Amino acid sequence: MRGSASLSFRVHFSFSFLSMRIAHDSQNFFLGGPAGRLESILWTPTRAGAPPLAAMVCHPHPLFGGTMHNKVVYNAAKTMDALGIPVLRFNFRGTGLSAGAHDKGVGEQGDVQTALDFLASQFPSTPLLVAGFSFGSYVGLRAGCRDARAVELIGMGIPVNATDFSFLQDCPKPKLFVQGGEDQFGARAKVEQVVGALNGETELVIVPNADHFFAGHLDEFNDAINSWLTRRHPELHVLS
Repeated sequence: MRGSASLSFRVHFSFSFLSMRIAHDSQNFFLGGPAGRLESILWTPTRAGAPPLAAMVCHPHPLFGGTMHNKVVYNAAKTMDALGIPVLRFNFRGTGLSAGAHDKGVGEQGDVQTALDFLASQFPSTPLLVAGFSFGSYVGLRAGCRDARAVELIGMGIPVNATDFSFLQDCPKPKLFVQGGEDQFGARAKVEQVVGALNGETELVIVPNADHFFAGHLDEFNDAINSWLTRRHPELHVLS
């Protein structure tokens, strides 16, 4: 463990808590990104009062079919929405109806910055959370570490087998990692090594028997995110 890191580790067995209808306003629109328009969806809870957080969720690799409609991304957004957190999803450049071309995770960080600027304009003075799945975890967390408005980070299915996540060692922001125990792109031992070397408050949840896409284990995945957020923000509660 490096420095003053605080690492919590859990192997997660649980059940779904999201068997209710979620009340939100949904907006489909385009953001003006650095490579052109970015196809976006914003869910804004209809409950009264200012939200304690506003979040964005970044999708997996677009060259392998990843979009903002990916099941893992959708479930992460649904979990946050159920807690009354506004959630933005968007398609990276060259994906879906977004303009531009794939840029191997470099230009995509500018796309994340555009999304952060939008969230900050829509929810002024509200702390931001950046989450990402697979390729989206690398791009999203890299941009989120640099932006002071992003105060919490969630990495889901981090692909450590072939991607360098050492940038996180200089990022003390609170972080949650949710990983399948049988993730074919993020071996458990390597994930534990990467996360164990980080500074700051960090939690790793291993979902037993789950693959990279948490197939058949999305309930446990959802509950891991819900548990972390409600422990950090007791004022959050699931809409009924």
